[in-house]
Amino acid sequence: MILDEQQTAARTWFEQLRDLICAEFEAIEREAGSDARFDYLAWDRADPSGAPGGGGVRGVMKGRVFEKVGVNVSTVGGTFEGDFARTIHGASDDPRFFATGISLVAHMANPHVPAVHMNTRFLATTKRWFGGGADLNPPLPVAEDTEDFHATLRDACDRHDPAHYPRFKQWADEYFYIPHRGVHRGVGGIFYDHLERDFAADLAFTQDVGRAFLDAYPRIVRRRMHLPFTDADVAQQREWRGRYAEFNLVYDRGTLFGLKTGGNVDAILMSLPPVATWG
Repeated sequence: MILDEQQTAARTWFEQLRDLICAEFEAIEREAGSDARFDYLAWDRADPSGAPGGGGVRGVMKGRVFEKVGVNVSTVGGTFEGDFARTIHGASDDPRFFATGISLVAHMANPHVPAVHMNTRFLATTKRWFGGGADLNPPLPVAEDTEDFHATLRDACDRHDPAHYPRFKQWADEYFYIPHRGVHRGVGGIFYDHLERDFAADLAFTQDVGRAFLDAYPRIVRRRMHLPFTDADVAQQREWRGRYAEFNLVYDRGTLFGLKTGGNVDAILMSLPPVATWG
């Protein structure tokens, strides 16, 4: 794939952010006395048109603190097949697309440590835009952690536009909801899409979202990872993991996009927890 200047800038940032996050998560494992490290697997995508379709790198670590964490980056392009093009911003009349991004899901060994999701991406069809966000998913919610996570994201948003945080928080509350359960997936965060005002400004905002995640989440992990827990705590964790899996398989746009565009199945489904229960 031949990338233009904007596509290259976005891909480069997502790969840099992946390296920063993985290094920090491995440092947390070392602090816990573990030598766990990320295992990386590169994959290539075959576009139905026969043109080069790009690919990505799946990163997975299983350790003492992070029971299972995946940090993936991908840069893909080609042509949407069939009716799926009509569901994508700017692709109704021209099914060609480009997408690059980072996707992260962490399921934690200690139920007191929240699970977390973070994804930011840049897409190009006949339009170009950024999207993504981050949300916290604690089996045992703690107000301090929720407030810390939201405050850090709010500060990142406010540096760009005071209207961002209330709008994107509400969007996350509406998006990360499981209708058939009548519950939210976690305690929220921010979610945004179709941010297409100015490339440089939107990239800068998306970078600050990534930096805010890297600031807030490791701090919360270190705050909770050594707390004692009970069998009842684990049972609660596994129940909420089941709901997380339901959301990702039924409602998550990223899961659908990856499967519809021929992404690596193992990378797409790395979001699923290692152990979950249903009642």
